[in-house]
Amino acid sequence: MSHFRIKGGKPLSGEINVAGSKNTALAILSSVILGDGVTMLHNVPNLSDVRVKANLLEKFGAKVTWREGSMIIDSTDIQQGEADEDAVRKIRTSFYLLGPLLARTKEVRIPAPGGCQIGARPVDFHVKGLVRLGAEVYLEGGIYHARCDRLKGAEIYLDFPSAGATQHLMATATLAEGHTIIYNAAIEPEVTYLADFLNQMGARVEGAGTSTVTIHGREALTPTQYSIPSDRLQAGTFLIAGAMTRGNVTVRGVLPEQQAALISKMREAGVEFTEENDAITVHAGERLNSIKVKTMPYPGFPTDVQQPMAALLTTALGTSVIEETIYESRIGHVQQLNRMGADIAVEGRCAIINGVEELQGASVVASDLRAGAALCVAGLAATGETTVKGIHFIDRGYEDIEGAFRALGADFERVVEDGAKEEQGSET
Repeated sequence: MSHFRIKGGKPLSGEINVAGSKNTALAILSSVILGDGVTMLHNVPNLSDVRVKANLLEKFGAKVTWREGSMIIDSTDIQQGEADEDAVRKIRTSFYLLGPLLARTKEVRIPAPGGCQIGARPVDFHVKGLVRLGAEVYLEGGIYHARCDRLKGAEIYLDFPSAGATQHLMATATLAEGHTIIYNAAIEPEVTYLADFLNQMGARVEGAGTSTVTIHGREALTPTQYSIPSDRLQAGTFLIAGAMTRGNVTVRGVLPEQQAALISKMREAGVEFTEENDAITVHAGERLNSIKVKTMPYPGFPTDVQQPMAALLTTALGTSVIEETIYESRIGHVQQLNRMGADIAVEGRCAIINGVEELQGASVVASDLRAGAALCVAGLAATGETTVKGIHFIDRGYEDIEGAFRALGADFERVVEDGAKEEQGSET
């Protein structure tokens, strides 16, 4: 397998434009089949997860082509199909196809979803919501079966403001008969972006970005063109990397208000920022102070930035505490950071981080996407050379991360081992 080789100790400097949002792209790719015809998506990140999702769409009759950063999806001939179980289990958002496919074909079979192993990630909210919309859904032999004659609008209350369930049910309800109201909906920016896309297709979605979303069902939706917004989670990683290396990095294509929780906590630790309308510059010249962080649903501190934040705090003065409230097993980075000289202990859902003077390069293994990002950030600041293995996880969420960091002055390269298949940058 390929790996990253990072020679650390160099402050990052320069500007970087953030690529299209992985989570937004995957949500829209689940929903694009609601429109009968050809949709064009621009600024699509060429990631392994996106390529897997495109292949799944083809299993159900869509025709997918790439053209210079854009993806063209012809959903004219959507039909019942047989999804490859191995492909479905690579990404969790494969399950989000269930509702839109059901709305188009009346009967669907999809294997249970996969994704990074970061704790229990049940799909109960999704299933309960689909049942409220009139679907019959059951699990048999690891396969979800769903059928309906016509989905009907309903009132749905989510026990937890799940972004995935909100997106899945919101999209599905656009073709349901009557009105649907989702209470305790997630308010993540990705939910709002999906609503914008659906409305461009002729849907009538109101209240996205608030805890109550109303969907007025339509008989049909019309294909459209849409540009995927920048990835706020990638932006967070680059901001943390700039601070970790005590550099000066400007991240462009990002809305400062979407980074408010991260910026607030980093400022508390001693990091300085300059904000523009669509850019943020991070400055960090001194050793940081210890802080306490608690992950929460948006607009709280994002769980997907928790692990890179832990890397940043490994060299802060004093003892920092990060409490993970979303996923109970998002700790794959801890042992690996300790291999680099960090002093982190896990107590329940809390990581207790005793700051050390510096990290040392080591051979480490990514256990999931954001853990891999944390190890890359740590390697950039560590003395000596760091080897990061398991980088297929990182490729799920970061397009050409090595090129991005090299553009900021890092000594960072992808090493393709003999016999390894190089997938980064390939097209479907």
